Amino acid sequence: MFDGMPRRVVSLWFPRLASDRALRLRPVDGPFALTFKHSNANRLYCLNREAEQSGLHRGMSYADARAFCPGLHSRPATPDGDRRFLHILRRWATRYCPWVGLEGDDGLVLNITGSAHLLGGEDALMADLRDRLTRAGFTVQAGLADTRGAAWALARHGEGVAPIGEALTALAKLPVAALRLDDDTSVALQRLGIRSIGDLAAARRAPLARRFGPGLLMRLDQALGAQPEDISPLPDPPHYGVRMTLPEPIGLLADVMEGTRRLLDQLCGKMKTHEVGARQLCVTLRRLDQDHQQVELRLARPLRDPHRILPLFERGLAEVEAGFGIDQLRLEATQVDPLPVQQISHAAHRDKDQLDDLVSRLGTRIGLENIHRFLPADSHIPERSFIIAPAAYSDPERGWSRPRPRPLCLFPPEPIAGTGPQPPARFRWRRMSLTTGRAAGPERIAPEWWLEDDNWRSGLRDYWRVETTQGRRLWLFFTPQAPGWFVQGEFA
Repeated sequence: MFDGMPRRVVSLWFPRLASDRALRLRPVDGPFALTFKHSNANRLYCLNREAEQSGLHRGMSYADARAFCPGLHSRPATPDGDRRFLHILRRWATRYCPWVGLEGDDGLVLNITGSAHLLGGEDALMADLRDRLTRAGFTVQAGLADTRGAAWALARHGEGVAPIGEALTALAKLPVAALRLDDDTSVALQRLGIRSIGDLAAARRAPLARRFGPGLLMRLDQALGAQPEDISPLPDPPHYGVRMTLPEPIGLLADVMEGTRRLLDQLCGKMKTHEVGARQLCVTLRRLDQDHQQVELRLARPLRDPHRILPLFERGLAEVEAGFGIDQLRLEATQVDPLPVQQISHAAHRDKDQLDDLVSRLGTRIGLENIHRFLPADSHIPERSFIIAPAAYSDPERGWSRPRPRPLCLFPPEPIAGTGPQPPARFRWRRMSLTTGRAAGPERIAPEWWLEDDNWRSGLRDYWRVETTQGRRLWLFFTPQAPGWFVQGEFA
């Protein structure tokens, strides 16, 4: 990469990454720890410095930790959020060099070969790096050496700088665990009297290879530079955007739609390669006067079929003011979701595709967040037997498992006049005089005692389906513990 230039690698270790991130969001004073549930017990996941000084450690039972430190503050750990934040730190670290990779779940590795002079040298680079991370509230340990293995060892066991060509001198006094060895190998080496990297480098290689295999010597050679070890930076995420510059300006809707179709073909081909689908698209149209107009489209489902997406753009593109003409079109998928390739039947998915397209069309007019669907819920209480979910972010249920029919229209119970456990022959409801023609029931529903609901504190309810001679089909219930009749729903 850089001919004649010695390779220099920086390793960064964030020993309290999770707790530092949590405290940046909501600071607290005193001992603090994140907890996770393991084997039906809460244990400490990551601690701040005050908690460690109180004698707490990772993996400790949360109950024991509270006994040792009654003033301990805690929150649940979110490992997924920590991983995402580490990726954010990786992007931030590219300010020092273009080659930045991840080092486990709590570290970064930087190849600063040829980059240090841009910040005034290695010492200035390391000082600036530590200063920025410390001011941001992170605990960091850094190591600089010729190899990735040596930098890793210094960051986690020495925190220092190994001069060029002097890796062994810098690592000689560090424990053998600094070579990224597993615990069993480290313990076995210590039992043989090999406690430091210097002892390991001075030992005979053949007996070590026979006893521990080639992995031990490979780690030693990688740290000392005898074997190469690459630093693989994470690839940049794919950019789902295409553009078209026109030789002559256009203004007709048909021409704009044709240009959008060609861009959709390119974009959908790229999304198919990465097995993703667009949830939100944006067309930017540049006019001759350098003004820009945008048309956004939100889809009910991830989609990469240009023939289904193009008609959804027509309404928005028809409202564009072309002015003296449009000379550039740009199409970008601003939000994508995974859409793996599946073996599907056209007949089985045709109805679902039509429903998704309908939701998308309605969403362009009134907003996807205003379109909802009812989904079944696990409760026998009528008011709790369903939930309302956004149609664009939920799947319809094939069927509702109900042993008894339920009314389509539910409302708060409305009292009516009646006595006895049988439905009243005549009653008045909503200023209407109704006569019972046929009744089916009762269906007894008991309260869910584990939930607090003021509407159900009165106790049991006996529900009846009542068809009146006037054509109303009502859902009535009787409360035996406090005799009374109520109407709660109406069948369609």
